[in-house]
Amino acid sequence: MTIYYSEDHEWLNVEGDIGILGITAHAAEQLGEVVFVEQKDVDDDFEQGDEIGVIESVKAASEIFAPVDCEVIEINEDLEGNPGKLNESPESDGWIYKLKISDPTQLENLMDEAAYKELIG
Repeated sequence: MTIYYSEDHEWLNVEGDIGILGITAHAAEQLGEVVFVEQKDVDDDFEQGDEIGVIESVKAASEIFAPVDCEVIEINEDLEGNPGKLNESPESDGWIYKLKISDPTQLENLMDEAAYKELIG
């Protein structure tokens, strides 16, 4: 497994052609208390950069973007009844989607952990 990070403060844990997508602890902290997560449907296809959901918090609403071309193969249904999981455990139990990656070469456009830590400084 390899974890990649986007400039949109998302993480993507990749094994083979499957990625688990969530927001970083930094993003969760910046958002504040999450009150709602709008998720797309299983089998929906997206291109890199497409909006694939929205996170609403007491402070703001923030879009979730597809880090690579992908298809949603599973959503974290726990977030519907407990959106606060994104605050409690953003980089594990608070995952948002499982994605089938269509173009693995796009992973090269994402950051490793060291580069992400430098970004958020």
